[in-house]
Amino acid sequence: MMTRILAAVVGLALILPVILFGGSLGVELMVPVFGLIALHEFASMAFGDRRWWALRGLVVGAGSVYASLLYAPAEFHGLSVVLATLFAFLYVLARPGGTTQGAADLAGRLVLGTVWIGGFLAFLPLLRRLDQGVAWIFLALAIPWLGDTGAYFAGRALGKHKLYELISPKKTIEGYVGGIITATIGVFVIRSLSLSVLSPLDCVLIGVGIGTLAVLGDLAESLLKRAFGVKDSGKIMPGHGGLLDRIDSLLFVLPPLYGYALWVLSR
Repeated sequence: MMTRILAAVVGLALILPVILFGGSLGVELMVPVFGLIALHEFASMAFGDRRWWALRGLVVGAGSVYASLLYAPAEFHGLSVVLATLFAFLYVLARPGGTTQGAADLAGRLVLGTVWIGGFLAFLPLLRRLDQGVAWIFLALAIPWLGDTGAYFAGRALGKHKLYELISPKKTIEGYVGGIITATIGVFVIRSLSLSVLSPLDCVLIGVGIGTLAVLGDLAESLLKRAFGVKDSGKIMPGHGGLLDRIDSLLFVLPPLYGYALWVLSR
């Protein structure tokens, strides 16, 4: 547990100065660095000995979607995902020495990595651009972190009923409930400090709804790891595994939280 805490502290020490003092541009430049690490981990998990071939395609596809979501007019955002999908098919079609066997699977994995990492991560700098952008980012980080912490302790103390044993044998329903409670409390705390635009009902909806999505994000990555036959996405973070192992919940939090923030700010 101490190793996990120390790794988390080091990670926060690296990203907090950029979030606080780097402005939206700093976050826009920081995210691709972490995105490249996450793409490498995904390529290693999903493509095995084809990982370097896959990584080149993932970087082009994810980079295009990321740049489009940040800089292109809104009407082009959906088009960027369609073009990234088209690129994945063409990339598989043009691969050296390729055969038809497994081609659909390769294309599907490329699209998954492109949208899951390149698309979802783009919503972090988009949150930073909003009014009170730093507070929205802290909220995005707090929901999965507090939820995970609350679930850990509640699960250890009270856990008896498995949440989804096939994918994650250690997760329990009691842990899930404990995590949702701590995440919701965190939303109320952040509201009291810097997001007064949120109503008490907003806090409950965000804590329960987006907190649940954070859990689903963790389960989704666990599903992929089991499908790919790996234990962790990587080894970059001692006690945590890979970067994807730490941001899997965050990835599922960012897009819906951004959408909810836009709705709140437009009221």
